[in-house]
Amino acid sequence: MGMTITEKILADHAGLDKVVPGQLITAKLDLAMANDITGPVAIREFAKFGVDTVWDKTKVALVPDHFTPNKDIASAELSKTLREFAKKQEITHYWEQGRVGIEHCLLPEQGVTLPGDVIIGADSHTCTYGALGAFATGVGSTDLAAGMATGEAWFRVPESMKFVFKGTNFQPWVSGKDLILYIIGKIGVDGARYRAMEFTGEGISALSMDGRFTMCNMAIEAGAKNGIIAPDEKTLAYVQERAQRPYKVYHSDPDAEYVEVYEWNVEDIPLQVAFPHLPENAKPVTEGKGIKIDQVVIGSCTNGRLEDLQVAARILKGKKVHKDVRLIIIPGTQAIYKQAIKEGLVDIFIDAGAVVSTPTCGPCLGGYMGILAKGERALSTTNRNFVGRMGHPESEVYLSGPAVAAASAVTGEISHPEEVL
Repeated sequence: MGMTITEKILADHAGLDKVVPGQLITAKLDLAMANDITGPVAIREFAKFGVDTVWDKTKVALVPDHFTPNKDIASAELSKTLREFAKKQEITHYWEQGRVGIEHCLLPEQGVTLPGDVIIGADSHTCTYGALGAFATGVGSTDLAAGMATGEAWFRVPESMKFVFKGTNFQPWVSGKDLILYIIGKIGVDGARYRAMEFTGEGISALSMDGRFTMCNMAIEAGAKNGIIAPDEKTLAYVQERAQRPYKVYHSDPDAEYVEVYEWNVEDIPLQVAFPHLPENAKPVTEGKGIKIDQVVIGSCTNGRLEDLQVAARILKGKKVHKDVRLIIIPGTQAIYKQAIKEGLVDIFIDAGAVVSTPTCGPCLGGYMGILAKGERALSTTNRNFVGRMGHPESEVYLSGPAVAAASAVTGEISHPEEVL
């Protein structure tokens, strides 16, 4: 019996010819990463191991993106801890404010994450890098500290699920965000618990890399260990101009075993909105008609890429944000921000009445740059809408892609883009 792409990557990094689901392995790492919230915890634990240096200064990435620019003294201290450790350890992949971006947008852009890698990150959305054909998963800060010290991590090989999207005749404005919300709506937030979610089919091939990053980013919202898409011509074109080191491409065997297989035709999937307070509450956008909103956020590690901003600009051009709505737009990296300026997107956003922020995770985790008050309601292109996720526990967060978010910012209520075009 053959192996899935996830099993092949793990087997190679464990020095084994074959692995099977449920098997416990120790695998060599290609990258260990942390941010300004999780990194300081890992650094404290690292100091207890009795080692002076990280296992490989070129394979550790530290990204101060959650509370930067620093929002208060506590966040400044966290950033200082990360900065001083990076300097002491001579960490290659550390980005200071002004050069940093949202970690899961930045690392692929910089060629730090590559096909065939085994990547751990002290952030649950580390699974984003599966869009490159890597095994990437979130871990706790203690496991991250051990990874930084040893260059290894232990795993239980996950079972794999396959999600096949047939056809390429997408409904207007439907994107990778809609596909992943649709999946989570079908299987639930624990429907892929500790499993690999493998996305495939003509519909996936038709997605841009930005759309694929979005899909893999939210695999964790279904409880998955990782999300993954086998590399194709688009993947290789993306990485070849960015890669800083060699990489290896893997594909699933035709006779690989999957614990479950789902198949859908993309033409049957409408624009999605996830209602409070779970991503599994995904419904067609038409079911949100009439729901008024106070704030819209377009950005995050899920939808802060250039394509997302381009979509938003197509809808916002020549229009004004509703008088009762705050629209906050956050490019994922400085490079994305610069390109958005070059293409005139930022002019469109500001003319429409939006706030345009420097790259930050900010409002997604209820940190800053868009906190909700009691009773307020937001529509956001972020990834989670738990109780209190973006502010007061009596606020509400709805999730969507950038097209629905932009249109809704104009109308003041959850809306299909065609309503404003």
